[in-house]
Amino acid sequence: MTLLASWVGIDTHGPSSIYIASDSRISWGSKEKYDYGRKVFALKHSPDIFGYCGDVLFPSLVLSQILEMADSSLLFDQGSSSETRFNSVKEKLIYQFSKYPNEVETITDETIEVLHASRDPVHMNRFTCNLLKWTRKAGWQSSTIELPKKSGPLFVRGCGAQEFEDNFARYKKGPNAETSRNVFHCFCDSLFNTKEPTVGGAPQLAGLIRKPASTGIYYGIIARGRRYYLGAPVDRLSGFDHLVWRNELFERCDGQTGKRKADAQPQPNLTTRS
Repeated sequence: MTLLASWVGIDTHGPSSIYIASDSRISWGSKEKYDYGRKVFALKHSPDIFGYCGDVLFPSLVLSQILEMADSSLLFDQGSSSETRFNSVKEKLIYQFSKYPNEVETITDETIEVLHASRDPVHMNRFTCNLLKWTRKAGWQSSTIELPKKSGPLFVRGCGAQEFEDNFARYKKGPNAETSRNVFHCFCDSLFNTKEPTVGGAPQLAGLIRKPASTGIYYGIIARGRRYYLGAPVDRLSGFDHLVWRNELFERCDGQTGKRKADAQPQPNLTTRS
């Protein structure tokens, strides 16, 4: 299963960023697990990011395929509105699911949830977030998630969601309240201290920022002394500078040294566990 969380950063000019973070564990009951499963996605040619939770098999099979189509301009034109981009991905995902084996009761969980965050290609501070959800009883439904007025969580789902919510009750009262880093601090704290056996592995992170021509961004993560990309450890001794790196504190880091960049603002986690 999953811990999936999304949040928005807001400054005096309005929304400035949206992030989707996930754990990396895929599990089969309580016996088998795999801690390197990809759960977040970012488009290379448009400002869109995605994450999923619930059933693992179907999204892991089709999401990367559909999003490669989008990056190849086979689903929508570059410069399309956020609504058009979401609807194009939604229609393709539902179509692919219609070709899935009829006996889905035996191969899927009770729900599939795909989260899509996007930014308008022209208006830099116009962000949107949509949820596409399938349940065995109701089928496919979509909804828009309203952005808050202050920096904070948009969406938290998965087996680890309750632990996150309980933990965030402390964080939202702490000294870093109403900041983007506060949510990531809580996410990493919850992930690394979870008691939920189906949640685990390294954090993985995708984001959008308020910047002209900026598209979806994958972040390399430095956690517990190791480098990770999309949940998988990376140990190559060169090439790290091609990525934007963040550590568990959400600090900008040097990919080569693994340390906070000299010009990066420290982001200490000031909310301690009781």
